[in-house]
Amino acid sequence: MLLTSATKHRTAPAPLPQKKNYPAPSINSVKEEDTRKRILCPLDPKHTVYEDQLAKHLKKCNSREKPKPDFFIQDINAGLKDETEIPEQLVPISSLSEEQLENLIKKLRKASEGLNSTLKDHIMSHPALQDALNDPKNGDSATKHLKQQASILGNIEKLKLLGPRRCFIEFGAGKGKLSHWVDIALKDAEKVHFILVEKVTTRFKVDGKHRKKNSVFERLQIDIQHLCLSKIPVLRERKLPVVGIGKHLCGVATDLALRCLVETYAASCEERNEEPLAKRIKNDKTEKEINTLAKEGNEKNVPEKWTPVAGIVIALCCHHRCDWRHYVGKEYFRALGLGAVEFHYFQRMSSWATCGMRKTSLEASTITAKRNDNQNDDSEEHDDGGYRITDDSTNSLPGLLTVEEKKKIGHLCKLLIDHGRIQYLQQKGFSPALQYYTDPLVSLENVLLTALPNHSSSPETTA
Repeated sequence: MLLTSATKHRTAPAPLPQKKNYPAPSINSVKEEDTRKRILCPLDPKHTVYEDQLAKHLKKCNSREKPKPDFFIQDINAGLKDETEIPEQLVPISSLSEEQLENLIKKLRKASEGLNSTLKDHIMSHPALQDALNDPKNGDSATKHLKQQASILGNIEKLKLLGPRRCFIEFGAGKGKLSHWVDIALKDAEKVHFILVEKVTTRFKVDGKHRKKNSVFERLQIDIQHLCLSKIPVLRERKLPVVGIGKHLCGVATDLALRCLVETYAASCEERNEEPLAKRIKNDKTEKEINTLAKEGNEKNVPEKWTPVAGIVIALCCHHRCDWRHYVGKEYFRALGLGAVEFHYFQRMSSWATCGMRKTSLEASTITAKRNDNQNDDSEEHDDGGYRITDDSTNSLPGLLTVEEKKKIGHLCKLLIDHGRIQYLQQKGFSPALQYYTDPLVSLENVLLTALPNHSSSPETTA
């Protein structure tokens, strides 16, 4: 039989792989595995570990305590050391008698006499966010946050704080979006540093996307309560004026941030007798840069005199999460004849300011559905355009206060707490102010706290 060319070149099929014969597990090894005991990890009870491997696991467990950085100083911004004046147990507002509640409200109204409850509107915008605001892909939640960021940025610029050669510290930074827009607005401004302070691990951060030569982003995972700014290398070595910023800095975090800036940091800088800006400019050979900026019409963004804290711009939030131990306005409260007990109830009643926005149960359920739809938009920030539910419902209160009455009382509580902060800043050499920075339909938490050092020439410094 003749072989064709195809037959000649046909190759033999590859041999099938041999199946390996693994030894079956012995009965003894199975029994040994069953008898090993798993226990909760002492560092984090959310996972378990074999008891006989505990020592080895503790050395590599992700929940193990890491070495503290130099800028960590335990409770440096905590405030009150003696907690004896804080009652151990206080009954809920709903458990107060009608007489007790009336007395609290009388104290609140008396303490609030003379306070201007109608703040000025400083609702602003900034061209840096114009394209983002006009993006048709934005949902309601994204648009709401962009409007707030644009207004905060506009207020920063109006206070002459948006400029080169300074360090912006964003407290409660979350994803870092406020610093992101500040950086966009600054364009190619030189010697700008951003420090983003956040105590929890955050996903989808935007600060990692910035690679500009003239600005540096640094993220610190630390509780503000333990943050010592004078120990941060860039502030210790470069002595950049600091601008403290924040969007919806929850309750007690605002007090910790204020003390961190104007008490802990500023005081430590004064003790070191920092040299004035004019001398440092000559030493750094940057006088030519200053003159160039002045010729270009940007002299308003050049600080007239160096100060450790050039300004503060913080959008306030969640007064019901304040804490008397850390509150900076304790002297203000004591001068009004108020103390820890009154503060406790006032901070709880401050949440009533949002109760007045509740409508029918049908509308409330619609709001809830919308909030669920938008839960991925800026999820680290407060969805405060909705309706906040508190544990002190209207129907359970003595005397059955109306929703509108509760709302007015809640706003008075917020105002009183904020004026304690105003007085604190005044005593520390600042000119502070409170203003509305966004429409309540955008955010119910729509008050912005700003402060400039007294030597500043900015006109926006009245409380």
